[in-house]
Amino acid sequence: METPKLDAAALATWLARYEHAWETKDPAAAAALFTEDALYHETPYAEPFRGRTGISDYWARVTADQRDIRVDVTPLGVLDGGTGVARWHATFTLISNGAKVELDGIFVLDFASPEQCRVLREWWHAR
Repeated sequence: METPKLDAAALATWLARYEHAWETKDPAAAAALFTEDALYHETPYAEPFRGRTGISDYWARVTADQRDIRVDVTPLGVLDGGTGVARWHATFTLISNGAKVELDGIFVLDFASPEQCRVLREWWHAR
């Protein structure tokens, strides 16, 4: 049986689950969006976080210092039935020092199935 292809509706659903995981600071929910052997490239030149455990550990660490998180992700398109592209925007306050952070970025997402991302690549800028 052939794996179902990613379409615009499936990408939007996956991105909504990603937003929710971030806003609720839920590393397990974030990790569940990825395959067991997924690669999560936070920046182009850093080593990716590997697998669900690596992704969960990363999310637990970075969201621990965030509060009042607001995330908005806009799907931009689906390429070749397995790659999604989206623009995202996030704001939050750092618990450690009260600084307000605003991020704007792009995702390129390679999917193994409509529910499971195999590779996430992101490019972002902070203000």
